[in-house]
Amino acid sequence: MTATGTTDEAAERLSGGPRPRRTVRRTRGGVPVPLLLPALGGLAFLVLPLVALLLRAPWRDLPEQLTSAAVWEALRLSLISATAATAVALVLGVPLAWVLARVRFPGRGLVRALVTLPLVLPPVVGGVALLLALGRNGVVGRWLDSAFGVTLPFTTTGVVVAEAFVAMPFLVISVEGTLRAADPRYEEAATTLGASRFTAFRRVTLPLIAPGVAAGAVLAWARALGEFGATITFAGNFPGRTQTMPLSVYLALQSDPAAAIALSLVLLAVSIAVLAGLRDRWMAAS
Repeated sequence: MTATGTTDEAAERLSGGPRPRRTVRRTRGGVPVPLLLPALGGLAFLVLPLVALLLRAPWRDLPEQLTSAAVWEALRLSLISATAATAVALVLGVPLAWVLARVRFPGRGLVRALVTLPLVLPPVVGGVALLLALGRNGVVGRWLDSAFGVTLPFTTTGVVVAEAFVAMPFLVISVEGTLRAADPRYEEAATTLGASRFTAFRRVTLPLIAPGVAAGAVLAWARALGEFGATITFAGNFPGRTQTMPLSVYLALQSDPAAAIALSLVLLAVSIAVLAGLRDRWMAAS
């Protein structure tokens, strides 16, 4: 008798019944042609533009294009603003995800729908909404300007706000899913031992969901780095102040296509790095 068989029999004796078997169903035979052809077409549709970008890239002039002062300024601003937007998303999004996952209250489904709305909202519409809310004559922006002298539109801070607005739902969805998968009994045990709810969250829950928080932060950072519509609408396009990498690509495409391709390659490399960083988590989920 093998060791595996002995272990299974012992588990059955301790549990009082047969141990459930995991069945793995595999599709037998080849792939049907009506499914194979559209699948190949979809793959080509997604991969072909990226291949064309690599084939048409000005590899000889690439070092010169990437070492220009304008490119480095846009890259520096993009990295700083995306990191700051991710920090804002973490501070606001993790508690929001905990509330959605752990607290039952009327209208929770509506709140969840509103939180995820920026995922499907056109970015330009998001930028217009931010202007109406936080602009100088906006609902809240008017008060910020008169009371504190704070003006958000067309500033670097405005870039961070726009990027955080479109990126935070990615973090909230990831963290909420991780919280739902985590066993809440650990939190309940901590509170029965005298810990407050916040202490239980900080000392027990947060370490358990750390992988989900990290994955959500990476996704939010990548989304913030590639944000275009809300940024140009709410923060404008001023070199050195609000001109991020996507905005630089848009401008370069009109006057210098080679520079636009070079900048696109930088963003493509960042996207590939993000996918590589999340590979282990996605493979574990599958």
